[in-house]
Amino acid sequence: MTTPDSIPTGSGLTVGMDVGGTKAAVRATDARGRVVADVVLSSAEWDAEPADAAAQWLVDVLARALPTGETIRSLAIGAQGLDRAEVALGLEEALRAHGHALVRCVNDAALLVPAAGLDAGIGLIAGTGAIGVGTDESGTPLVTGGWGWVIGDEAGAAGLVREAARSALLAHDDGDPDDGLLGALLSDFGVADAERLARAVNDDPTMSNWAPHAPAVFRAADAGSALAAQVVAHGAAHLVRLVDQLRRRGASGTHVVAAGGVITAQPRLADGVRVLLAERHPDLRFVLLIEQPVAGAWFLADRLGGGAPVSA
Repeated sequence: MTTPDSIPTGSGLTVGMDVGGTKAAVRATDARGRVVADVVLSSAEWDAEPADAAAQWLVDVLARALPTGETIRSLAIGAQGLDRAEVALGLEEALRAHGHALVRCVNDAALLVPAAGLDAGIGLIAGTGAIGVGTDESGTPLVTGGWGWVIGDEAGAAGLVREAARSALLAHDDGDPDDGLLGALLSDFGVADAERLARAVNDDPTMSNWAPHAPAVFRAADAGSALAAQVVAHGAAHLVRLVDQLRRRGASGTHVVAAGGVITAQPRLADGVRVLLAERHPDLRFVLLIEQPVAGAWFLADRLGGGAPVSA
């Protein structure tokens, strides 16, 4: 592997990075188009700010991911936390200080549209969190959602668990019989009753504590829990609301591209978005991304290195 701070740029590799809340994917090809790196590493310590520290973190990851002695021609990064243009531009400047002359930084959700082979459109991520991105006709980036698992991200894994726990506990206090959601959460958290569930959720209000229990919500919905089904439907409505907000602000494109570990693994959520989107935005086509989002980062890096310009 290469040494941190010593990855030269030149006529070498085309590199794309997708940095999310839990993992960082790196894909690199050489001048002949051969894949020389396609790896996934932990992103637990990633933070988009301050820019100098973020750039150093990215350089360290590249050093571990790329073959020893290779140069980087062009680099594109889609990362969680790059929600404002000035933050992305600041990171680009910090990476240029490390020798990366051809570099582009965008929010990780902005990788979805190019990963789908499109030049423009709206991207939705429903994974650990939930966020929507797009661009207006002038190419100005637009972002909605992504406010975090404590107060937002209703369609993200952690947000779904938060809302499911809230719904199940409210129903319990109303004296309603358990329709399956409370029992599913008790079993998944490994606790005996509603009071202990509340403690299990509240005493460790972290993404790593909440998010892994999201599949239990979907299992409960599939088993007939009306409360769980309502939580999932609310998550779908939240994602379509992100599209509403982006279009009101001038987002361009004819496609909505969705990705993330929750929406790609849970047909109930994807179908809910598809149905609502058809009702409210019949001119938009819904695409569930099959390709990994890092492909979008590589696509941007390839264009940055001399391919046709893209507007996504």
